Amino acid sequence: MSRSYADLPLHYGQVPEWLYKRMGLLGGAITEAVIMEYGKSAFLQRMSDPFWFQSLGAVLGMDWHSSGITTSVMGALKQAINKRSKELGIYICGGKGKHSRETPYELIRIAEATGMNGDLLVRSSKLSAKVDNTAVQDGYNIYLHSFIVSNEGEWAVIQQGMNDGNGMARRYHWHSPTIKSFVEEPHSSIYGHNEGQILNLTDKKADSTRTGVVAITKDSPELILQEARKLFMPAHHDVKAKDVDLKRLGSVLAVAHEKELRDMESLLLLEGVGPRTLQSLVLVSEVIHGTPTRFDDPARYSFAHGGKDGHPFPVPTKVYDEAIAVLDKAIRLAKLGNNDKNDAIKNLHKAAMKVEADFIPNENFDELIQKERNDSWKYGGRTVFGKAEKPKQKPKDDSQLSLF
Repeated sequence: MSRSYADLPLHYGQVPEWLYKRMGLLGGAITEAVIMEYGKSAFLQRMSDPFWFQSLGAVLGMDWHSSGITTSVMGALKQAINKRSKELGIYICGGKGKHSRETPYELIRIAEATGMNGDLLVRSSKLSAKVDNTAVQDGYNIYLHSFIVSNEGEWAVIQQGMNDGNGMARRYHWHSPTIKSFVEEPHSSIYGHNEGQILNLTDKKADSTRTGVVAITKDSPELILQEARKLFMPAHHDVKAKDVDLKRLGSVLAVAHEKELRDMESLLLLEGVGPRTLQSLVLVSEVIHGTPTRFDDPARYSFAHGGKDGHPFPVPTKVYDEAIAVLDKAIRLAKLGNNDKNDAIKNLHKAAMKVEADFIPNENFDELIQKERNDSWKYGGRTVFGKAEKPKQKPKDDSQLSLF
């Protein structure tokens, strides 16, 4: 069984409205850009990758390591995407608590509107929840279940459980094309045939609806989880140098802040965008266009828009809004056949990778974070505690500070 999971420190509290709205706007734009460039299946594959999902949450301004990313990102995406599901071909069902229990009814309504087999989708939803909540006895009780499905029947599941005993949450990821059977034991040969992109659980070889869940509970969690892709996030709230690939981060900052390094012709189309917004857009570009190997340090993406609790620095709302506007405009122009601006955003990621090849970082990491905090008031910095204020004491001259 191909499944992935992430272990995260439990965090409570509400996402402020000023951030939640922006998360929906930027998250929706990133989703549309991925679908437009790579297709619906690629978006679902990304959502089933715990490293990519954590990076998405960080680039949207959530706390880079916490369990709150799951609830807030899925809630914001559900609001943003479901308004345009017919256009995008993607639907998001379920959510946290009582919303998770609405998943079957939502799936049936979607199936009736699209012609998909609603019973099979509901069964897939229930079985994925059953496996993670009951069959895998790992001490985590599921409280969030989100089911993302395309209009072609391919789906991904993101669900999260909490363990009050150790103060951690565990997030589970599923992607339908990788699933041979919900109950496939490491040494068995029970399979469910896949008809097109919809998992056919009615086949005689997929007896999961009657006996499968019982069978899988005989396996230990270690056997079930041993092949999963795992992400373990630390408990500390601040972003430390050890949490970030400094070579990658340094190349991002170099492309954004050093004009001579932006030597790709198409990047001239972004000439009017300030360096701080370019810094955000380089990281947004990688979330859209980067390969899976680029997301093993999710904390790096918090250098796009900070974090709501102020780590690594307050959310720069003016920068955030400009990044949304630039990406939205690029998408609109691309729909009209003018791909220049869209290509320019794509090339930000390529430019950073080009610089990265020969980049050697120094020891200025903590100083760079402090610079972002000192400058936060200029960019409309905000946290859950309030708006960033201008430092009372003039900071030392750090205008040339970099990771060079």
